Amino acid sequence: MVRVAAATLPWPARWPEVRPRAWLVRFVPTRRSLALGIGILAFALGAYVLARETSLFAISRIEVRGGSPRVARQVHQALASLVGTPLVGLDGSAVVRRVDALPTVVRARYDRAFPHSLRITIVPERPAAVLRRGPDSWLVSARGRVIERLPSAADPSLPRIWVSGHTPVRNGAEVAEAGAGSAARAVGRAGAFATRVATASYVDGALVFHLRSGIELLLGDGRDVKVKVAVAARALAVLPTGSTFLDVSVPGRVVSGAGIPVVTLPQGSSRG
Repeated sequence: MVRVAAATLPWPARWPEVRPRAWLVRFVPTRRSLALGIGILAFALGAYVLARETSLFAISRIEVRGGSPRVARQVHQALASLVGTPLVGLDGSAVVRRVDALPTVVRARYDRAFPHSLRITIVPERPAAVLRRGPDSWLVSARGRVIERLPSAADPSLPRIWVSGHTPVRNGAEVAEAGAGSAARAVGRAGAFATRVATASYVDGALVFHLRSGIELLLGDGRDVKVKVAVAARALAVLPTGSTFLDVSVPGRVVSGAGIPVVTLPQGSSRG
């Protein structure tokens, strides 16, 4: 026979006793650990102030990567006032703005190379054409930005883009005349084919490359320039004798001919 006995529980039931003070004591830091933490914080703040206000980590060298020696000199000049200032607390965004403002630079980034070096890595502007306004010349980038004014004796072997005499031109700014800016960007996208271009123009929505061979290359609205110049390179190799223009505005329907092309553009000197 199985005997079953009922267990008698105390009544009322007793809940575990909660002692908030004892529970909190387990998580509250001791005086010793608190003093140690404050000491470490004070030491860190003191070290930061020391590094910021003294020459301990002062900039003595500026390294420039990614550009030509000439562009590197321009970056050094732009940042010359930073020599002697501490790397700690350096306003990096202000450094980047100074370098980005240079007409020869597309973008830049910086890095603190402790203990005394500031490292600048840049992407330089890529010259694409020579902007001509009467007797004056400027170097223009593949993004349509004016890089610098050229001396009268300079004659780089780049395509020429002509603008009217009243067009304002300023170093570091985009070409003010929209058509000239579009022509510069198109030349920049043409890659190696640009060496075959004497002058470029973009008028009334029509882009034209005037080739050194005397052929006028019609590219239409300026879209898909890489595709169009690739088609043109192949078509020029088999162009009929006597042809004066080649129309690749529709890459799948290449047209060549002699005489005046369909798009008539203002004439500009191709000298210089």
